[in-house]
Amino acid sequence: MKRFFLTLFAAAVAVVAAVAGTHVYMLRLDDEIGSSTWRYTREALREASAEQADMILVHLNTYGGSVVHADSIRTALLNSPLPVVGWVDNNAASAGALIALACDTVYMRPGSSMGAATVVNGADGAAMPDKYQSYMRAMMRATAEHHGRRPAAQGAAPQWRRDPLIAEAMVDARVAVEGLIDSTRVLTLTPDEAIRWGYADGKAESAHEVLTSLGLKDYTLAEYAPTWVDHLIGFLTNPAVQAILIMVIVGGIYMELHTPGMGFPSVAAIVAAMLYFLPLYLTGIASSWIILLFVGGLILVLLEIFVVPGFGVTGISGIVCICAAVLLGLIENYTFSITRADSASVWTSLGIFAAGVALAIGAVWYMTSSYAPAWMRRHTDLTTELRSADGFIGVDMSPARLVGAEGTAVTDMRPAGKVAIGQESYDAVSTTGFIHAGTRVRVTKYENAQIYVRETL
Repeated sequence: MKRFFLTLFAAAVAVVAAVAGTHVYMLRLDDEIGSSTWRYTREALREASAEQADMILVHLNTYGGSVVHADSIRTALLNSPLPVVGWVDNNAASAGALIALACDTVYMRPGSSMGAATVVNGADGAAMPDKYQSYMRAMMRATAEHHGRRPAAQGAAPQWRRDPLIAEAMVDARVAVEGLIDSTRVLTLTPDEAIRWGYADGKAESAHEVLTSLGLKDYTLAEYAPTWVDHLIGFLTNPAVQAILIMVIVGGIYMELHTPGMGFPSVAAIVAAMLYFLPLYLTGIASSWIILLFVGGLILVLLEIFVVPGFGVTGISGIVCICAAVLLGLIENYTFSITRADSASVWTSLGIFAAGVALAIGAVWYMTSSYAPAWMRRHTDLTTELRSADGFIGVDMSPARLVGAEGTAVTDMRPAGKVAIGQESYDAVSTTGFIHAGTRVRVTKYENAQIYVRETL
């Protein structure tokens, strides 16, 4: 009942404002629902507030998309202090139906449709397990209930403004609504059906017709226009892109810990970290302390590489700080604040983080395996040949200069013994068998740190 009166009050404010001129701010959601559309919604609501708009008009034409981002958009619209009017221009399917349901007032273009909100697998379109459907059913039902009940005649029970059972039928084919749909199909509403069952307030061919139907004659209409920066930030905050950036961050740090100095892995990790955190920081999503946590972790890892010998507390602490910052940045990306993070946002963030770590493990394994291209393996394999000619010597090679020199056997050689060459005595091995002491010998070779001699003729 409270929600219903609040809606009536917002509508009354809009009608009164029409006399002096109403400022309407339009948000166009005509693409797949995802990180970009979520950012557009945040920015549009912020600009509408800055321009002191009187109303938000949401232009919907989408087949759906990410449930997580649709839920974020839904929550933002439900909590908007301004009246929100939705105009379904052809399609409000799946996640789009959830967004339409969040609007205080809904108009639909003739021939449009709204519904089919079953959660499906993005790969092949198959319905997800009931665990996901249950969450979507509850979200749709809660959104419908948010709009409250209509005042009832004396002695009659109040009726829902938007029947929650119809919202559930858009998700689950097992839900039947008497007079509307049986338990064999997922519900999708036409404009006439939506108006009859309270899910739409009228039909309109254009945004102007929507506003005219609301009684607005003197109004100004402003529309949010995304810039290339918005598109870039939306791309970088896409879950798939974030998983790839996490892969580069984790994989780069791991490879750097196993190679001397700083090289390509560390550069790649730093660039990926900038692309990961910069959009979140510029949009005000990631708190400053999360950025500082990541920088602190990076400093600890650098200390482990260049200052602290071996791998111990410093390196482990740095990796923990980096992973915590990355994960917390994901959570804030979906909730704006960790203090009110819900379980869905946490599980989504954990899923993206786990996917990034799994990709990093796979990439490191591939780059260090025999399957990797030669140009990649040479940066990870021990392929350098340590040749004596280049100065890589493991034993004293000075006796090699004696090859060809002559001396005298100091002891009997059977076959090992001692020989005198010049003023020095050396251990030697006879290559011709027994040699008596006092016999003249010649050094034939120096091999494996050993002098070899034979009797001179």
